[in-house]
Amino acid sequence: MSKLHDKLAALIPPMRDEIRGIIKEHGDKVMSQVTIRQAYGGMRGVKGLVCDTSEVPPDKGLVIRGIPLKELTDKLPEEIFWLLCTGDMPNKDELADFQKDLMSRGEVPDYVWKVLEAMPKDSHPMAMLDTAILAMEYESVFRKRYDKGMQKTEYWEPTLEDSMNLLAKIATLAAGVYRMRFDKGARIAPKAGLDWAANYAHMLGLPDPTGEFANLMRLYMVLHSDHEGGNVSAHTCHCVGSALSDPYYAVSAGLNGLAGPLHGLANQECLAWILMVNEKFKGSPTEDQLRKFTQDTLDSGKVVPGYGHAVLRITDPRFDAFSAFGQRVAPDDPTIATVAKVFKIVPEVLKKIQKIKDPWPNVDAASGCLLYHFGMSEFSYYTVLFSVSRVMGMASQLIVSRAWGEPIERPKSHTTKWVKNFVKTA
Repeated sequence: MSKLHDKLAALIPPMRDEIRGIIKEHGDKVMSQVTIRQAYGGMRGVKGLVCDTSEVPPDKGLVIRGIPLKELTDKLPEEIFWLLCTGDMPNKDELADFQKDLMSRGEVPDYVWKVLEAMPKDSHPMAMLDTAILAMEYESVFRKRYDKGMQKTEYWEPTLEDSMNLLAKIATLAAGVYRMRFDKGARIAPKAGLDWAANYAHMLGLPDPTGEFANLMRLYMVLHSDHEGGNVSAHTCHCVGSALSDPYYAVSAGLNGLAGPLHGLANQECLAWILMVNEKFKGSPTEDQLRKFTQDTLDSGKVVPGYGHAVLRITDPRFDAFSAFGQRVAPDDPTIATVAKVFKIVPEVLKKIQKIKDPWPNVDAASGCLLYHFGMSEFSYYTVLFSVSRVMGMASQLIVSRAWGEPIERPKSHTTKWVKNFVKTA
């Protein structure tokens, strides 16, 4: 057994007892009230889920297991996954054991590549990634163990195995999709001695003489790893997983949600807007030009992509981390320079609009420009990068929920007729 398995085996029994105690003593206490506006508005703000891996306070941004994101930007993704699962950072031996374990699981079955090769040449990269994950469901340890019969208290163990296998293979898969879909040549094998994100950068095959693209991949994987349980990808994965669908089914479902333009596609829309601005002004605009252009954009009924967030009421700390990286490696790059100017000008314009609750940038306002700087100009692939990272959050949430025995998700729905009658009698 791995050190991560042993760590979780020690943590899970007291966690189960604590949660059962909370339910037994306080299970009937009201945690949330739901308005009709929330019911029709995507359940925005409804307190109806439990997620122990991370939280997103509106005034702080992402907090992973009690640690603010700004304190984790120098960590490796492997450390973050361990933290998500256990609540603790791995020590040196635990990290080395985990990295060795991941490397040993990384080979993608040949039949998966054949499935991808059979798809239309111009398939969307996200459809290719999700299809590959579903194809690998054949490998599920959880399904095989469940079919043979096992105790409910053991569900987390094969879930951990599937999650580890999926995490180990996802970067190889995603890099293979990139090279196949965009005619980059033969797949590149993982390289011994590299950490998980650096290997992803290596397998993508983009030139990286300074090593900064590998650094970007490390940062990118950390920043997108988790964002509590209510976002579309996490909640979809959680909902499917609550039916005891194995992690291949559940993660693939979550990534199908991530593929939507209101979720994971936002970063490419932000980059497209920045490039459009630079093209219009023949380079990075002046602050006055940008101020006027922003106001004209808003007056025409359009929005500035990357500004505003469903939960946050501050600058997204993930944007801060990307922005700092850009200013360190390429402050004179036209796209990165414009991102910096937009950050200075757009919030002051948005603040004048009373109905806008959050005038600050989110993570998508900066991430695409950094990818573009390093030569990744295939916009449709950007969500795949997001997906590779978010597998960490979705998988860790599955492990934790299986560990304490969460039941199938089944909220109650009502018809509009019921709502109209309720309004009359309320």
